[in-house]
Amino acid sequence: MKEPRLKTLYNEKIKQELKDELKLDNVMKVPHIEKITINMGIGDAPTNAKAIDTAVYTLSMITGQHPVITRAKNSIAGFKLREGSPIGCKVTLRGRRMYEFLERLIAAALPRVRDFKGVSRKAFDGQGNYTLGIKEQIIFPEIDYDKIDKIRGMNITINTSADSDEQSFKLLEKLGMPFRK
Repeated sequence: MKEPRLKTLYNEKIKQELKDELKLDNVMKVPHIEKITINMGIGDAPTNAKAIDTAVYTLSMITGQHPVITRAKNSIAGFKLREGSPIGCKVTLRGRRMYEFLERLIAAALPRVRDFKGVSRKAFDGQGNYTLGIKEQIIFPEIDYDKIDKIRGMNITINTSADSDEQSFKLLEKLGMPFRK
C-alpha cells in the first residue's frame, strides 16, 4: 500500500525544515502529529433514538473507522438525561487513517465551508494541541445530503508532540492547514 501524500511530505521535507527552523539538535525532537480525535455530540439523543445511529453512520463515513458511543456520566433532569444513556460518538485516528483524514480535511472539506477565510490561530490549548469546531458535517464529500436527518457539528482535535503552541502552529502550517491571515 502506498503511504498517504501528507505523511510522505512530512518525512521527506517538513521534518528537516522544522528541525532547522526550530533550531533542534535531534531529529527525534521535531514535532509530529500523534492522533486526531473527532467528537460529535448529539443534543437530541435522549428524545430521538435514531439520532445516535445517524451520527455513528456519518462519522464512520467521514473517517473510515467505526465510532465509539459516548454515554452520560450523570443524570440531569433538566435535560431529560439519565446516567448511561448515549449522548454522542467519537473516533480516534492514528497512523495511515489519521494522515488521510487530515489531507481530506485540508484539501476537500474546509474549502467547502461557506465564507471560509481560514481557521483560527487562537484554538491551541497551551500544550501544542489544536481544536477545530465544524458546524456542518455536509462539508465532507463522503456525506450524501439526502441521507442526513439533521445538520450536526463536530469537534476535531489534533494532538501533536510539540512542546509549545508555536511549534504546533509551524507544524500545522507546513502541513497546509489554512490559518487566517
